[in-house]
Amino acid sequence: MSGARYSIGIDLGTTHCALSYVDTSASDGEKTAQAVLPIAQLTGPGAIADLDLLPSFLYLPHPDELTSGDLHLPWTGQREFAVGEFARSRGAATPIRLVSSAKSWLCHPGVDRRAAILPNDAPPEVARVSPLESSVRYLTHLREAWDHAHPDAPFREQDVTVTIPASFDPAARELTAEAAEAAGYGRMTLLEEPQAALYSWIQKSGGQWRKQVKVGDIILVVDVGGGTTDLSLIAVIEREGNLELHRVAVGEHILLGGDNMDLALAHVVARKLAAQGTQADAWQLRALTYACRSAKETLLSEPATDTVPLVVPSRGSKLIGGSIRTELTRAELTQTILDGFFPQVDSAARPVSRARAGLTQLGLPYAQDAGITRHLAAFLGRQVGALVELEGLREMATDAAAAQGASFLHPTAVLFNGGVFKSPLLVERIMGSLNGWLAAEGAAPARLLEGADLDLAVARGAAYYGYVRRGQGVRIRGGTARAYYIAIESAMPAVPGLEPPIQALCVAPFGMEEGTDAELPAQEFGLVVGEPVHFRFFGSSVRRQDQVGTLLDFWGPEELQELEEIQATLPAAGRTAGEVVPVKLHARVTEAGTLELEAVPRGTDERWKVEFDVRGNANA
Repeated sequence: MSGARYSIGIDLGTTHCALSYVDTSASDGEKTAQAVLPIAQLTGPGAIADLDLLPSFLYLPHPDELTSGDLHLPWTGQREFAVGEFARSRGAATPIRLVSSAKSWLCHPGVDRRAAILPNDAPPEVARVSPLESSVRYLTHLREAWDHAHPDAPFREQDVTVTIPASFDPAARELTAEAAEAAGYGRMTLLEEPQAALYSWIQKSGGQWRKQVKVGDIILVVDVGGGTTDLSLIAVIEREGNLELHRVAVGEHILLGGDNMDLALAHVVARKLAAQGTQADAWQLRALTYACRSAKETLLSEPATDTVPLVVPSRGSKLIGGSIRTELTRAELTQTILDGFFPQVDSAARPVSRARAGLTQLGLPYAQDAGITRHLAAFLGRQVGALVELEGLREMATDAAAAQGASFLHPTAVLFNGGVFKSPLLVERIMGSLNGWLAAEGAAPARLLEGADLDLAVARGAAYYGYVRRGQGVRIRGGTARAYYIAIESAMPAVPGLEPPIQALCVAPFGMEEGTDAELPAQEFGLVVGEPVHFRFFGSSVRRQDQVGTLLDFWGPEELQELEEIQATLPAAGRTAGEVVPVKLHARVTEAGTLELEAVPRGTDERWKVEFDVRGNANA
């Protein structure tokens, strides 16, 4: 049992960060003493303000751009960078020096996330940082802001929960944990954002949530953030006379969110400017994208505002003789986002993949299809049999449509999260589409769970979760969001043109709880030491019946998805390089929520740990 006074929850978001906390000494059960930390940050050169949100932006100024003291914070002297509101506003005018979407880059397996690659399209003279370092700086700022506001309760002595997208793979989870450790976070746990949003809804209800949901409900959490769309299903079951929440499924990693919408709006405004005879170049289009982001947030949060002015500075008279001045209207916002990202489709719709060019610029692997409703239909279609396969939930699949011939899993309630859902039109579009699909299969309409805090829910829910882990309040059960497998190469004679077939060994089943171990069966495998090798991993969100040690010879493309492989050279420790050592495998889900795999050789105390990270090596 932790002796920390505060349970701190941190939303490490793509576009905003937030910090909430529960005073455990003043809380009792579901009645919690909870608050949000106003985060001290720069809002202009030398100007400090306390804001509920810390924009997830990092600005790297030219050495001669600002004067001494302009970047001072209340707890430190001069710095060579700025994070937060000043970084966002300054970077909108000078986008080549602005780091944004670091969280999306942190989970991008196609780049070295420890390399200084951001801003990714900056000219050579601009200093760059890594996605990992960017995340460290945001997390460090939050820790320092807490210590400045609570000198009597040091951050390092509190329980801390950091949120991640439910769709983060083990490597991205490990990197997030590493960033938190580098930022000085001691007792840290990871929590999926959709679960955090639901925890926040439960906490805000003051115990009344039990009157809004009932046994047999399937809650769909639709979380559209700045960089990702996260979809989760949570079931309400009864156990020993009490309502209990059980996470049923999470969606695939969909890099689709507010960033895409900002870019779409920028192109709409650019076409309007072109029609007026003003052609924006690539640099100005980027600046216009940041301006549209701010305008979007204003229009979504202020219903009485119909038009927001946009100003994009010029880079000189050779291009455009002065700043570009235009506006974004509510009608343009609604049409672009509603029709482009939330199209009306039927339940059989699926995301569209297009043929790609042979060469492409290095950048984020955004979803090819911007239609969130199509991704939602695909997610529910994949999970049609989820309740039948899960032990303890089969009795919930008694609905005639669910049991016989349904084409998708039928949610009964919906909880929204993310700033874009401040627009009632977007909420209505999702609810209208979903209920249309349900009606077509003879099912009752899903109801909207009211009262979500769209900006601060994730941070508040994370803080409440840390409190719940002490045995207080209601906890969502579920464990790992996927089953995980490691590839085992078959021993066979060399055949020209034929790679040795592989099997997939389940090392962590779906729902494996944090802080638990899984000893694999007695079968031994050969581990190559002393020379470079690669470990291949797979994940599955649909194979819920596999147990530790299940060995698959065949699987369909929808059943297993290959994850990032790990390149490693395990130390030979006195053996010959290339020797094959007989080992047994041991898997563990840490308390922080990361997955570890150990190889234990026969008759010794040695252990090789294979971590799901991107270090390019493995630890002995």
